[in-house]
Amino acid sequence: MPIFKQYVKINNMRKIVFCSHAEEKFLILKKHGFQVTKKQVIDVLRKPDKIEAGYGGRHIAQKKISEGHVLRVVFEKAGKLETVVTFYPGRREYYES
Repeated sequence: MPIFKQYVKINNMRKIVFCSHAEEKFLILKKHGFQVTKKQVIDVLRKPDKIEAGYGGRHIAQKKISEGHVLRVVFEKAGKLETVVTFYPGRREYYES
């Protein structure tokens, strides 16, 4: 079960929670030279270019973040709560058809 560190209230209707793995992912990507901010992750959830079905009832929101990359956010939905499980950059050519 994920451990929740903090949540971000989008509006009165929705809350976004980052599980501990998602919190760690910011540091992991930064070490590899790919910095992603919470603001970017929240923006993907608020205004995705597309949302796909993921494994085990999860969802994957995706948005273009540069000419060559998209940011993909894996999340779970439970009522008004969206839990960010993980996120990762991907090459646009691979994920956009």
